[in-house]
Amino acid sequence: MRFPLYASSEPGERTFKTKLRHFNTAASFTKDTGIMSTRPTPVVKKSIYSWIYYKHLKLHALLVLIIFVTVFARVLPLEMQKRIVNEAINLRNAHLLITYCGIYLAAVLAASALKLLITAVQTLISQRVLSDMRIRLYDHILTLPLGFFRKTQPGMVVTALITEVVPSAEFIGRSIAVPFINILTLLAFTGYLLWLNPLLAVVSMSIYPVVLLLIPMLQKQVNRFNKKRVDVTRKLSSLIGETITGIHEVHGSGAYRIESRKHRKLVTRLRKIRIIWSLYTQSIKTANNLFNNLSPFLIFIIGGFLTMSGRLELGSLVAFLSAQEKLYDPWKELIEFYQVYQDASIRYRRTMEYFDADPEYSLQPADRSPYMLDGSLEINHLSFYTDSGIRLLDDISLSLKPGEHLALVGFSGSGKSTLAYCIGQLYPYSRGHVRIGDKEVAELTKMDMVQNTGFVPQAPFIFDGTILENLMYGCLARCDDPDECPFKPELDDLIEVLHQTGLFIDVLHFGLLTVLDANQVKELAAVLIRIRKNFQRDFGERLGEHVEFFDENNYMYYSDVAENLTFGTPVENVYFFDNLTRDARFLEFLDEADLTRPLLSLGSELSIRMVDILKNLPPDTLFYTNSPIKPDELDEYKHLAERLKHRKLHQLFQTDHQRLLAVALRYTPAIHRIVSFPKMMENLIIEGRALFREKIISTASDTFFPYTPTRYIESKNILNNILFGKLKTDSPQAREAINQSIVHLLIEENLLEKIIEIGMLYPVGSKGDNLSGGQKQKLAIARTLLKSPNLMIMDEATSALDNMSQARIQHLLETRWKGKCTLISIAHRLDIIRNYDKIAVMKAGKIIESGTYDELIQKQGVLYELVTGKR
Repeated sequence: MRFPLYASSEPGERTFKTKLRHFNTAASFTKDTGIMSTRPTPVVKKSIYSWIYYKHLKLHALLVLIIFVTVFARVLPLEMQKRIVNEAINLRNAHLLITYCGIYLAAVLAASALKLLITAVQTLISQRVLSDMRIRLYDHILTLPLGFFRKTQPGMVVTALITEVVPSAEFIGRSIAVPFINILTLLAFTGYLLWLNPLLAVVSMSIYPVVLLLIPMLQKQVNRFNKKRVDVTRKLSSLIGETITGIHEVHGSGAYRIESRKHRKLVTRLRKIRIIWSLYTQSIKTANNLFNNLSPFLIFIIGGFLTMSGRLELGSLVAFLSAQEKLYDPWKELIEFYQVYQDASIRYRRTMEYFDADPEYSLQPADRSPYMLDGSLEINHLSFYTDSGIRLLDDISLSLKPGEHLALVGFSGSGKSTLAYCIGQLYPYSRGHVRIGDKEVAELTKMDMVQNTGFVPQAPFIFDGTILENLMYGCLARCDDPDECPFKPELDDLIEVLHQTGLFIDVLHFGLLTVLDANQVKELAAVLIRIRKNFQRDFGERLGEHVEFFDENNYMYYSDVAENLTFGTPVENVYFFDNLTRDARFLEFLDEADLTRPLLSLGSELSIRMVDILKNLPPDTLFYTNSPIKPDELDEYKHLAERLKHRKLHQLFQTDHQRLLAVALRYTPAIHRIVSFPKMMENLIIEGRALFREKIISTASDTFFPYTPTRYIESKNILNNILFGKLKTDSPQAREAINQSIVHLLIEENLLEKIIEIGMLYPVGSKGDNLSGGQKQKLAIARTLLKSPNLMIMDEATSALDNMSQARIQHLLETRWKGKCTLISIAHRLDIIRNYDKIAVMKAGKIIESGTYDELIQKQGVLYELVTGKR
C-alpha cells in the first residue's frame, strides 16, 4: 500500500506543503561529515550537464591545454610525410631524411603519451563524478518517505546506484576531452587537406553531410529501444530482488513455477528489445564505416588523375591519403561519444526521475539546535488516509503527561501500528494534531525526533556488523561526528543495558566462544591460564560430572581418537584431523606405534555397523549427529562395507585403508556407542602420545598446539581454554552452572568487562542472521534504551521473547522507566498491561474506550471481553 505524499484537501486538514512551509530547500548529507544539511538543488533535479563542471574545472582546463598540444602532434606527422617524399627522397638528402623521420617519430610518441595522459585525466574525472553521484543519490534515497520504499524493491535501488549511474559518470569524464580533441582534430586535418588541395578536400568531405543526416535518424530508434531496455531491466531487477527477499514464501508455497514464469516472461521481452537495440546500434557503426571507406575510393580516382597530370605532387597525395585515413579515428570517436551521450542521458534521466521525490520532513533545523522536549504527548482529532482515500485512523484524541505509560490494545488491523507510526513521524498524518511537548510533530525536523524519541518495531532490523555497532546505532545517530559524540555511551552504560534486557549472558557467551587473535593472546593468555587453574581447583570436583578435563595420563572418552592420540589441536591444514590419513609421516608413526592394524579393525567394524543403520535413512544431518560417517560419505562406505564382506584388511586398496583410518580417528567412545572400545586400544593410544610428540611435534613444533596445562591453546576459543576439557552434556543446567563459575572467576581476575567487550564484537551477520529472533528483539530494545529517549514507542517489541524475558523487560519498564520516559506500547499480551497508567482500546481506526486497567475491567466493555473472553 502506498501512502500519500500530500494529504487530501478536506476542510481543516493540514496539507503536506503547509506542514513544511519552513522547509524551503532540499535535504542531503554534507560531503565531509555525511550529516544532513540543506542545499538549493536536490541531486535528482540536477541535469547531467551540471556534473561536467562540478568541482572539476581545473582538470577540464588541464585537458584543454593538453588537447591543443596533442592535436598539433597529430597533424605534424602528415607534413613530415609530405616532406620526406618530396624533399628528402626526391633530393636524395640523407640528412633531411633523418631529421624529418626524427620529427615524425617524436610527434607520434608525444601524441601517444598525451593520449594516455588525457585518458588518465578523463578516468579521474569519471571516477570522482561516479563517487559523488552515488553518494549524493544514496543520501537522497535515505531521506525518501517510507511509502516510496513500499513500492520499490531493494534490487531497483541497488541497480540504480551500482549500474545505472556508471554510463553517466563515464560520459561526464569524456564530455570535454572527447568532443574537443576530435572536433579540433577534424578541423586541423580539414584545414591541412584544403591547404594541400582544395578540390580533393571538398570531394573527401562531401560524404559527411549525408552521415550527419542519417545517423541521428538511426539514433532516434536506438534511444527509443534503449528506454525500453532500461525500463524492462529495472522491472527484472525488482522482480529478482522481490523473489529473493521472499524466498522463504516461495519455498513454503512451492511456487517455483510461478516465479520462473514471471522471470522468463521479462527475460524474453528484454531479449527481443536488446536484439533490436543492438541492430540499430550496429547499423550506425556500419553506416559510418561504409561512408568512411568510400572517401579513399574518391581520392584514389581523382587524386590519381591529378598526380598523373602533374597537378599534384606525389608526396602531397601520400600526405592527403594519410590525413584522410586519420580523419576516420576522430570521426569514429565522435559517433561513439554521441551514442554514449544518448545512452547516458536516457539512463540518467530515467534514474533521477524514479527517485524524484521529496523528504516528508526537514532533516535538520536550519538556524537552531534540536529541541529537547519533555515527553508529554497531546493528540487531537488525528486522522490518516491512504492515497486511495481509505481512512486508517479516524478522529483519534488522547494525552499523556511526561513519564506516563500507555498501552494500545485492540483487534488486528485496528490501526495501533499506524497510530504509533504517525506519532513517531514515520507516516505524515492527514489531519489533526500530534504534539510532543509543545511542538507539532509535523513541524519538527527529523533531528528533533531523533533527539527525543525511540522506536522499537515488532520485527527489528539488525544491521550487518557487530553487536556493539548495532547497540550504539541510535546514540551515534544523534551526533554530527560519531568520533566526538557527547551521547556516545561508556562501557558501564553498555553493560548495564545488556543486563537490563537479558542480553548480557548471550554477549558473554559470544565472548567466551571467541578465538583470540595474536595480540589478544599476548595480552590475556597469562590471566586465562590462571583462571583455568583456579577453575579446576575451585570447581573441578563439583563440575567434574559435566566436564571431562584434559589429562595426559588418561583417555578422554568425549574426544575422538585423533585428538586423544595427538593430545593437541592442529595448526596447519595438512595436520587437520581429516587430512592425517593422507600424511606419510603420520602413517609411518601409526606403524611404529603398532596402531595401524587396530585402527583398521575399529574402522572396519564402525563402517559395517553404521552403514547397516544409515543405509535406509534419509540424508538428514539429524541422523548423522552420533555417527562418525558424514552424509556425503555414505555411498563410499556402502561400497567399502560390501568389499569387507569378501576381502581381508590387507587385501583392500590404499584408499580403502585411508577411509577406514578416517572413520576410526573420528570415533568418540562416549558418543559413538555402536561399538565397544577395547581397553587395549586405550593403552596403545596413551602410550602413542609420547611417540607422537617425539616424531611429529618435536620436529615441527608449529604444526600442533599440545594440551599443556601451562600453555594457552591459540586455536581454541576462550571457553575451551578455561575448561581445558570437553563438555559431557548440553543440558541448560550444566551450562548455567559452568557459566556462573566462569563469571565468578572472571570477576575475581577483573576480566569480565574485557570478555563482554570481546563479545560485543561478535558479527551478527546480514540482517542479524547469526542471532535468534529473541536476541534480535533484545538487541533492538537495548539499542533504544541506550538512547534514553523522552518518548519511547514499542510496537509489540517483545513478541519473540519467552515468558521470562518478557516479564524481565516489563519489570524494567515499570520500575526504571516509569516517570522518566513516556511510553506508548502496542501490547500483544494482555497479562502485561495491568500496571500501565492508561490503556486505549482500538477498533477500526478509532479509540473506542480508554482508562486505567481497573476502570476498564469494571466497565466490562471491550477490554473486559478481550481479557476474559466473555461477552
